[in-house]
Order: sequence, then C-alpha cells, then structure tokens
Amino acid sequence: MLIEGFDELSMLITNYNYPYYPEHLEKNGYIKDIDWMEYEVKVPESIPERVAKINDAVLKRLNLRILEAKKSKDFLPYIKGIFLLLNEAYKDLYGVVPLTDRQVEAYRKQYFGFINVDYVRIILDENNKVAAFGIAMPSLSKALRKSRGRLLPFGFIRILRALRKNDCIDLYLVAVRPQLQSKGINALLLTEINKSAIKNGILKAETGPELESNTKVQALWKHYETRQHKRRRCYIKHVNDNKIDYIS
Repeated sequence: MLIEGFDELSMLITNYNYPYYPEHLEKNGYIKDIDWMEYEVKVPESIPERVAKINDAVLKRLNLRILEAKKSKDFLPYIKGIFLLLNEAYKDLYGVVPLTDRQVEAYRKQYFGFINVDYVRIILDENNKVAAFGIAMPSLSKALRKSRGRLLPFGFIRILRALRKNDCIDLYLVAVRPQLQSKGINALLLTEINKSAIKNGILKAETGPELESNTKVQALWKHYETRQHKRRRCYIKHVNDNKIDYIS
C-alpha cells in the first residue's frame, strides 16, 4: 500500500491507493512488515572528469565492456541474459519470486519494442555474457494521466510524444552479477545513463520502489540531490500460530 506521497505522480509500474486504505488495514490489526521508498533525483549538470576516469578504470580492472547499441534490436541477443541476471541478483531480496520463461517473454514484448537506447546500458564480460545492466525510460506518467490510461483515440499520440520529448526519466531496473557487486559497477551504470539524460535535457529522474533494507541501492544517491517523496508498505497480520496474512 502507498502510505506517503498521495499527491505525487506515480510511475507507470506502480499502483495508487487512497489514504484510507492503509488506515483501514491498521484498524483491523495489520502492522508494518517492510517498506519501500521512492526518490526524485535531480540530474546533475555535468559528469565530473574524475568520475569518468574511475569508471574507465573499473571496466579495465574487471575486464568488462559496455555494449555499443544503436537501436533496440541490438539488445535482443542479450534479453535472456538480462532476465537470468535479474533472477540471480534479486533472489535474496524480500518478496522476490523468480521470473518464469513465460513472464520473460511477456516483458520482452511489452517493453523492449519501444525502449530508448539512450537509457539502457548493458555491461558484458570477456565471454560476451551479461554482467550488469541498467534500464530507464522517459516517464509516461503525465501522458497516461492526460489520456486517463487509454490509448485510443489520442492516448497513443501523447505516449509517443513523451517517448521523444521529456524532462523526466523513470529508473526501472539495475542489476549486477553478485560476484561483481560493491565494485563500482552500479555507480558506473548510473553515470552512463546520466550522460544521455544530460544530453537530452532531462532534469530529474524517478526511482522505482526500493526496499528500505537495500543499503546498496540507497548508497547510489548519496552524491545526488534527492527528495524522498513516496513510501509503500507491506502489511502483515498474525491470524493464528499457523497462518499469516500479507497485504502489500
């Protein structure tokens, strides 16, 4: 349930609920189990040269390279590797269930047909396998709100316009192979996406929900100007000794 930020614009991938929803749950004995936080991140005006040099050193030291993609079709050979890595990197996070092949195919059809190559970075190892990736997209929230969630008759035009011209991007996913975590790759991915954001006149980015216990992803924002503006909660109620009810 959304518990903070009811007057904020939601991302495409998140749900909205009225303030009385969590109040109703709490009155009926549900309590907090865990929270997710969301941030608005200001895009910096430039990337310091020192940061660029550090990123180059990270790639060289770990024998990695960034995939040079010119169009969305260039990502197709790596889609399976992206989702395999996603399952591997997220497996120990609260509430995560591995994606099935059917779900992977559905997401491929739903998103990869209109992703903007400027905001996708894939890092490959010496065997041309996916070692890390970061995916962002121009925000579609305002376009969907104006269209009331409908594609027809004119909603799709607003969406196409938002994909081409926007001042906000949504940060969807970032994943790094477990053996390579805490080696600077997360920050490298973010910097690479930042370069495109600066080039395209992006002013801010919206993060997806981040577990409050996920200190690795929280650490990404320590060098940025941020605003923590939304919070979501999973509620739990112990019904008896053998049964637990979850609502999130």
